Amino acid sequence: MSHLPNTLNSFWLWREVSSKLGVSNPAYKYWKNTPNIKLNNKYIFIQKNTLPSKHEYVENILTDLSGYLPIKYASDRLHVNEHIFSYEKMKLYKEFEYKFVEDVKFVNIKKFFTEFGIKVNKNSIVQLGKIKDLEFSANSTFYNLKNDYGIIVYE
Repeated sequence: MSHLPNTLNSFWLWREVSSKLGVSNPAYKYWKNTPNIKLNNKYIFIQKNTLPSKHEYVENILTDLSGYLPIKYASDRLHVNEHIFSYEKMKLYKEFEYKFVEDVKFVNIKKFFTEFGIKVNKNSIVQLGKIKDLEFSANSTFYNLKNDYGIIVYE
């Protein structure tokens, strides 16, 4: 499977971790052996199985985000307006699966890529849009979607 949908496979949403533990927002900064990533300078994620031992118990009740991405980050990575994941009236809205975690909306990119057979390498650029608006090149792969939409993966 490609890199993009697997970005959060080994991470927990920090907002959920801090809420379940009742710890302050910057607490993760003091956990030396707990790696974290930040997406879009907005969402912080803590690596699974690295919480301090006194907080490990919370991992059993946290939401698994494997295959999911926050809709803002997904829209940036797919070079498409965030509205495609926000409004039911958008033609591709129902092609995706969503989940909310602590008021953050996530989209299941892995399921979408699997259903359409889309393969993306780590350094590839992906563009989702109406077919008439996509730019084809010799080193790209085109995937035809529903409702006159397509995805181009630039290698």
